[in-house]
Amino acid sequence: MASDELLARLRARYAEAKGSDVSDPDFKRVADAVFQGDRRTAPFAGLPTLLDAPWRGDDLGTALAELEIALIGVPMDLGVTNRPGARFGPRALRAIERVGPYNHVLRCAPIQERRVADVGDVPFRSRYSLDRSIEDIFEFYTGIRESGVRPVSAGGDHSITYPILKALGAERPVALVHVDAHCDTSGEFEGAKFHHGGPFRQAVLDGVLDPEKTIQIGIRGSSEYLWEFSYDSGMTVIHVEDFARMGVEAVVAKARAVVGDAPVYLSLDVDGIDPAYAPGTGTPEIGGLSPRETQALLRGLVGLNVIGGDVVEVAPQYDATTNTAHLGAQMLFEILCLTALAPR
Repeated sequence: MASDELLARLRARYAEAKGSDVSDPDFKRVADAVFQGDRRTAPFAGLPTLLDAPWRGDDLGTALAELEIALIGVPMDLGVTNRPGARFGPRALRAIERVGPYNHVLRCAPIQERRVADVGDVPFRSRYSLDRSIEDIFEFYTGIRESGVRPVSAGGDHSITYPILKALGAERPVALVHVDAHCDTSGEFEGAKFHHGGPFRQAVLDGVLDPEKTIQIGIRGSSEYLWEFSYDSGMTVIHVEDFARMGVEAVVAKARAVVGDAPVYLSLDVDGIDPAYAPGTGTPEIGGLSPRETQALLRGLVGLNVIGGDVVEVAPQYDATTNTAHLGAQMLFEILCLTALAPR
């Protein structure tokens, strides 16, 4: 039972306090940015944006001159080999409320502490042509790179990561931390090599991704025979069974050792997480990571030279409870925090 002295102190301090009356310095800097008096924006009001960031999609040139980090939608799924629908992923993530503003583990409120905005979606010339869409993504992200802004993106299928890497790695190959059920290093199928099963092979062959500084985590399922390129090129592959045996801390240590101080891109396919938590995706694989394990893995990468990242393969029409979209938005927030805390 609380002592009379403690109760008297707590009543004196909190009985008439507003929700915005916060004194801890770390909490106060967030509260001061969120509250207007004793009010804060209702999470269900206004136009939805990625992670409730300010909207700057109307004048991209001006926005990029002022931002440090751009949140971007890439609504394209022409590269899928199984179930389509990830083109609706960015819209589904924008509709998720109450993710952020504060990361209690990393003690970070990225949208309040950095110049961050949702700059809208990549403009596509055609909804039918995968090759032209890949070109459009490359051109868009080349402009992002040249502006000095770091991109954090919501896909879209995983084929979108190839042109993003091609743009960001144009001046030097980048490192990669890749969470997925699949290595996505297979070759051409049926006349197409830019599908979502092969973006990282193409990025290595283009000289924009360093395979010896690439780690792929959560790999499993029946497609192992397609991932020879990962092993032959020197990528580090952590199967989900390895993850369970090693534990999160050892996997984090391995990832940090593989990447070192190189500029690193983070790519998370939601099918890396078990479909019990993330059913809304095109190629689900039983036996994946849990959301808690994935958060711990990502948070363990804090301090790396993160130049951007993406969350891909959220397909909301298979997501009856919106759990997958909620999970995808949370992982996007984790990647945003890592990008905000990266060396500049």
